[in-house]
Amino acid sequence: MNSTMNQSQNALIIGASQGIGLGFVKKCLETPSISTVFASYRHPDTATELLTLSHQHCDRLICIPMDITDEIQIQEATAQIQQHTDSLHFVINCVGLLHDSTLQPEKSLRQINSENLMRYFQVNSIGAVLLAKHLLPLLQHNQRSIFATISAKVGSIGDNKLGGWYGYRASKAALNMLMKTVAIEYPRKGANAIVITLHPGTTDTRLSKPFQRNVPPEKLFSIEKTVSQLWSVLENLEQTDTGEFFSWDGTRLPW
Repeated sequence: MNSTMNQSQNALIIGASQGIGLGFVKKCLETPSISTVFASYRHPDTATELLTLSHQHCDRLICIPMDITDEIQIQEATAQIQQHTDSLHFVINCVGLLHDSTLQPEKSLRQINSENLMRYFQVNSIGAVLLAKHLLPLLQHNQRSIFATISAKVGSIGDNKLGGWYGYRASKAALNMLMKTVAIEYPRKGANAIVITLHPGTTDTRLSKPFQRNVPPEKLFSIEKTVSQLWSVLENLEQTDTGEFFSWDGTRLPW
């Protein structure tokens, strides 16, 4: 992927208000070959650092409100990007849901309910394929590009040895299948994007906070370390890697 990284690029980071997404925004701003960074957020009150960055880098960073569970908002955000450029070269979807004030990963079948399952799939699976649908015109160009989505190792069916976390596991497995299918269709539509899913490892973010107790210190990554490791994976991708599922160290994960 080094040939792409040396060209002038436009990047889009989805879910950039905090955590890994914000870390990728900072990494893009540090990368001279990336001329414009588009960054999406849901609520301005949780995106203060991102919006401050946009004032500091007003010539390169464009922030766009977007909720990926709302297809109309995805369409509107895409149209806004198209006002600035007709091509994207680097897209990372960092949106994901594991828990919130009313939702916790299930430990047993007794805790499953359809409403929570639908929330997991809406955020972790459906939103990503809607992004792939509407961003396609921006990826129909001759230059190489990347469409990467943050997944999770627990979404690997082959690696599931512990059970539990039904909704999160299933929604990430669905995400992997959706992106694999996008990777097959994109070339037929003239998009040369390398479409992959990524396991970032356990990162010290709000998403992982309640589940860090049993994580060895050397396996709990800072946001900066996670972004650096994933960036290295992206830099070394080849066109033949499209449709694959990669861990933070560049190894392929089983489906």
